Amino acid sequence: MTSVIGFDIGQSGSKIGAARNRGIDILINEVSNRQTPSLVAFGPRSRVLGESAKTQETSNFRNTVGSLKRLIGRTIDDPDVEIEKKFMSAEIVKCGNTVGVQVNYLGEPTVFSATQLYAMFLGRLKDTAAVELKSAVNDVVIAVPVWYTDAQRRAVVDAADIAGLNPLRLINDTTATALGYGITKTDLPAPNEPAKYIAFVDIGHSDYSVSIVQFNKGSLIVKGTAYDRHFGGRDLDLALLDHFAEEFKAKYKIDVKSNKKAVFRLSAAVEKLKKILSANALAPLSVESIMEDIDASSTLKREEFEALIAPLLERTIAPLEAALKQAGISKEDIEAVELIGGTTRVPALKTRIQDYFGRPLSFTCNQEEAIARGATLACAMLSPVFKVREFSTTDTQLYPIKFVWEASPDAEADEGTELVAFDRGNAIPSAKVLSFSRSQAFDVEAQYANPSDLPGGVAPWIGKYTVKSLNKEGKQQVKLKAKLNLSGILSFEGATAIEDAPEEPEPEAMETEEAAPVAEGEEAAPEAAAPVKKAKKTIKTPLPAVASSTSLDPSLVNEYKEKEGQMAASDKLVLETEDRKNALEEYVYDVRDKLEGAWKKYVTEEDKEKLRALASEAEDWLYTEEGEDATKSAYVARLDGLKALGDPILLRFREHEDRPRATAALREIITKFQDQAQGGDEKYSHIEEKDLTTVIEACANAEAWLGNKLYSQQEKPLTAKPVITSADISKKGDELNNICIPIMTRPKPKAPKTETPKPEETAKPDETPEAEMADANVEELPEEKAEEKMPVDELD
Repeated sequence: MTSVIGFDIGQSGSKIGAARNRGIDILINEVSNRQTPSLVAFGPRSRVLGESAKTQETSNFRNTVGSLKRLIGRTIDDPDVEIEKKFMSAEIVKCGNTVGVQVNYLGEPTVFSATQLYAMFLGRLKDTAAVELKSAVNDVVIAVPVWYTDAQRRAVVDAADIAGLNPLRLINDTTATALGYGITKTDLPAPNEPAKYIAFVDIGHSDYSVSIVQFNKGSLIVKGTAYDRHFGGRDLDLALLDHFAEEFKAKYKIDVKSNKKAVFRLSAAVEKLKKILSANALAPLSVESIMEDIDASSTLKREEFEALIAPLLERTIAPLEAALKQAGISKEDIEAVELIGGTTRVPALKTRIQDYFGRPLSFTCNQEEAIARGATLACAMLSPVFKVREFSTTDTQLYPIKFVWEASPDAEADEGTELVAFDRGNAIPSAKVLSFSRSQAFDVEAQYANPSDLPGGVAPWIGKYTVKSLNKEGKQQVKLKAKLNLSGILSFEGATAIEDAPEEPEPEAMETEEAAPVAEGEEAAPEAAAPVKKAKKTIKTPLPAVASSTSLDPSLVNEYKEKEGQMAASDKLVLETEDRKNALEEYVYDVRDKLEGAWKKYVTEEDKEKLRALASEAEDWLYTEEGEDATKSAYVARLDGLKALGDPILLRFREHEDRPRATAALREIITKFQDQAQGGDEKYSHIEEKDLTTVIEACANAEAWLGNKLYSQQEKPLTAKPVITSADISKKGDELNNICIPIMTRPKPKAPKTETPKPEETAKPDETPEAEMADANVEELPEEKAEEKMPVDELD
């Protein structure tokens, strides 16, 4: 079965949506959480991801990597990467043309690119979904921040490819939310009526986005989008952490910021305090053994918290104003303001947004899961597996894109060399066709028109398209098609040479008509030549071309795929090895307890001593250096050796418990069939005597077999191998059922039908007296035959 999956890759945690017949479900992970920490960690034996990475974050902080969605598609000299260092402990390094991290993996320093790290986490979400759905996961839609550039979007697509996923599209966070909101609405205005405008405000863990969306029945159009990339829950947490670090420096004479583990402990505490302050005026803070065996504690009032974050609160309104300006409407035109994202629970933020719009805020969307649900709906709309209500989604281009080229050598002086093809606010998806007059190969580059608008220090270069070898001498008209696809990624769709073909006579229809009579001695006048019509034709010739972009080279993608497969296989082996080690340790302790407990009556002293000695040997080996890091096969071999002695004892114990129940069940079957065959019940009177005898004999044989086996079992000691097992008894019951049930459930034969003789005809039908008509038998046509006379249309 093909799965339909949507991923919301968050800064702090990520969600997985799955489309099912009853709607959209958010899947749980291995510890039954609906959100998986967006972390990848590395250790001396394997990687750990998600929940497992979060568990060991404090003890392995230098090899635990977060900020996956903030690093992907960036370069080492990007100012935003410098900002991320405040929130990361792993060492950020250059990896090829992009940013990466250096960690200690399998005991050696190893560098992974941000794309690889993102792919690792996608692989984890893929495995989680596959386990929950019990089917392979392939097609997905991934939600990304609205401010992602072409390079970042391409990097996400590359990461999905490395993880073995097929991204049907990328969708902007707020657009996903708008889709989930609008597709369920039944009160949207008709297409020919004034549209409804909704503002979607998303303040998550690391960024703040606003989209103004126009809704009509069956469609949405994103009219305006704005953002603040460095405004989120983690920035509020950082303000709190700085406050308490200063307080503890004065109060306890400790410098929390000098100790990474202390920072992690305090970060967890301030995040909890922030959540408490969202519902209370005062919140306590307590951190046990924060550092130097000091237990730190404090309290904070909501007013004090709001004073600490005042500079951030001042930035709340700017994205709202920018989005409305781009949409070309006023805040009075907004019918509802939908808030999503965990940080929107902060009362001061809600108050600022509500005061700006002058209307109550709306929370009809699930604040934590709206993006994942919308991404999943987008996947369902693109998948053939589900039929989704018709609903078109038109997104908007955030950064203007221009095309740049060199002027032709013989070009006129005023010929342009660049053109803004996709301006800010351009609808997505859309396509543009550029026309050139060229006599030789040429290049066209795509760039962002306003580099200052781009996030951080993203390079404005998007891609290049080189059109090669024009077919004929002289100038030709060349048309180049460029497309912004559903994911907001620019691509060149091909170059075509356009030329007019030689004009050819247009074929005319032949008409025959009688010639005019000619007088004798006169010559026929020559007919005037009719003008020949010529058809105008255009020849379109595809031209060879080469495209380049910021996407990874296919050979590098394949290399990363291979590495990811090897690491995943290694992780699986480590998990299985750990599982077998735990199973061996558990069996050792279990056997030791049961030999003096439940198993005591079922084991000889000799076997007891052998098993106890073998268990002690395995226990001693487990806690040696060799046993601590042994192979999976070594643990399996020792466990099998223990079970070879322990399983027969376990069998004797279980059989002593289960045999009486199986015996009672078989005797119940025997009694039932004996009563049916010998009871003389009218219900079974149609069954032949020989068949009843077969049933009675089968019951007698089963009863004799059971009695003999049980007698032999009673003669054996409890420490001996069972003569008869509960499985043997159940099998005998199945055999008896197979013989008796077909006989005793045989249906009675149907009684022969008796037909009433027809009265002799004494009169013709039209001469029948009225009295005879009244006494005549009138039969109704049986219902099924009546139906046969009715015309029936087959419905597909």
